[in-house]
Amino acid sequence: MKLRYIKLTSLSSLLFPIILFGLTFISCKDQIYQTGFDEPEDPVIHDLSEWQNITPGLHSSFRSTDKRYAFRTVPVNQKIDKWACTGWKGERINLMFLLWSSEYQENISISAGPLSGSDNNIIDSTKITIYPLRYVLTDKFLSGCGYRSPDTIPASIVSDMLEYNQVFNLIPQSVRPVWVTIDIPQDVEKDIYTGIINIKSGENNSQPLNIELTVINRTLPDPSEWNFHLDLWQNPFAIARFHKVEPWSQEHIDILKSYLTMLAEAGQKCITTSIIHQPWGSQTYDPFSSMIRWIKNSNGTWMFDFSVFDQYVKLAMECGITRQINCYSMIPWGNQIQYFDEDSADYITVTVKPGTPEYEAIWKPFLHQFSYHLKQMGWLEKTTIAMDERGLEEMKNTIRLIQTTSPGIGITMAGAYHAEIQNDIHDYCLFIKPPVALNYRQERVEKDKITTFYTCCAKPEHPNNFTFSPPAEQTWMGWYAAAQGYSGYLRWAYNSWPENPLKDSRFSSWPAGDTYQVYPGPRSSMRFEKLREGIQDYEKIRIIKKTLKQYPETDSIRQKFDKTSEMFSLKNLSEKPAAHWVNSGKKVLEELSGLIEQKK
Repeated sequence: MKLRYIKLTSLSSLLFPIILFGLTFISCKDQIYQTGFDEPEDPVIHDLSEWQNITPGLHSSFRSTDKRYAFRTVPVNQKIDKWACTGWKGERINLMFLLWSSEYQENISISAGPLSGSDNNIIDSTKITIYPLRYVLTDKFLSGCGYRSPDTIPASIVSDMLEYNQVFNLIPQSVRPVWVTIDIPQDVEKDIYTGIINIKSGENNSQPLNIELTVINRTLPDPSEWNFHLDLWQNPFAIARFHKVEPWSQEHIDILKSYLTMLAEAGQKCITTSIIHQPWGSQTYDPFSSMIRWIKNSNGTWMFDFSVFDQYVKLAMECGITRQINCYSMIPWGNQIQYFDEDSADYITVTVKPGTPEYEAIWKPFLHQFSYHLKQMGWLEKTTIAMDERGLEEMKNTIRLIQTTSPGIGITMAGAYHAEIQNDIHDYCLFIKPPVALNYRQERVEKDKITTFYTCCAKPEHPNNFTFSPPAEQTWMGWYAAAQGYSGYLRWAYNSWPENPLKDSRFSSWPAGDTYQVYPGPRSSMRFEKLREGIQDYEKIRIIKKTLKQYPETDSIRQKFDKTSEMFSLKNLSEKPAAHWVNSGKKVLEELSGLIEQKK
């Protein structure tokens, strides 16, 4: 049942006692209060008495993007109608403001004008995007991984989804957060830019919020040139299911473009491909089918159809994801391989374990043909065979087979650290907890090997990327990577949606939001934008460190920077929230950016 309120006219108020006695005919017009968004009802019963102290009318105020704001909780009575911020050329700035009212507010519209500087310098209004935030159902961490019944999970609603800008309503005694992004052009002049976000409700009520943006003379490169190794695993099969299109049809390809482009614009480096059927079993609502068709001929030879694989890789590259092709997996969960058998004219599933003759009899023909195909396509040096949380002996046997059969293909692994095989792995993603010893990380950096970290349903509760996680924890990931010497960050699910992600972020096996970072549409999220913000900070840190080396007299500044990096540890995060450390780091970053400008 959707949450709604019925406002009765004076006539209907008089007739209300009659209705109670069973007479249902009335001619008055009832007004139904609705937000304009198809959102779930809040399952939590709130004490709304505080709203009696709120003066009539629509209220607005800027607030930090580091916090989520509850639908029914009265915001702290503090009016902030001006937001001052500093950014680099090429940077995306995130802002947020709240709207709230004790009364029904109809037809709220939000628009932004251009930002104006001196000497006719302008940041066009097309660079400012407004997103009302929508609420979805969430739960709690509980014990992390493991089955959870929707009937027993403590549920609430939380703001997370960035909706397209549209006219909407505020129901009485409610809060609507609104997200704003400013994409600073790379070619804009250094200046102080000011502008207005205008909020209108009804016919006559209009109120402005003021922005002051200081653009300094530092430039972020395009996301395709960022060093940060972002690896969010895509699930094209979930997109086909949600949009009700045939997998790999032209309709599917057209829809995929916007999702892959959004991901590329966050600096994504890896294309996620499935080279066998269900490499992770059926742990997702939408299982992964193979992008390569395996066929065993009547004479016992193997044939492989790479057409879907090629289609997806080409599409992802056209959208801007070009660095690496990760192929899952030669050690699937359950060690099962499915293929089409020509003799029986049916699909057969076999179980083959790494290191056995049966395993090599299947995988050798594949590796030979796959390597040849990749070389023909010009993709061999970009491609890795990827494994996920597999044991040491399995990895040793698989690595040996890859290196002897197809030495041109790289190897990727996400899981526990094994010193015995770390030199064989090009892209090694490690559990965030416990951290791997610094000397191992430095050794891999010196050998130009990618070394990232990841969080998951079990490790840890903080920091993480759930819909109930503090948003600043996403930004903290980029700072942690920079401080600890990691190449980047991995999360297993960009868009492995549950059944109805637009309303319910919960899943049967893991904490809410674990399975996706963006919503159908595509619609971004607070989590995804804050993650991207942290990646930008990582790039700014890298650029500043490189620049400081040009000025020997700045040793004291470098020492301050190093001291700031020491703040980003799991131990410190257990003592103070991510927002504290991130904002402390940002202050130093802004200060150092200004000092470098003075040097230049």
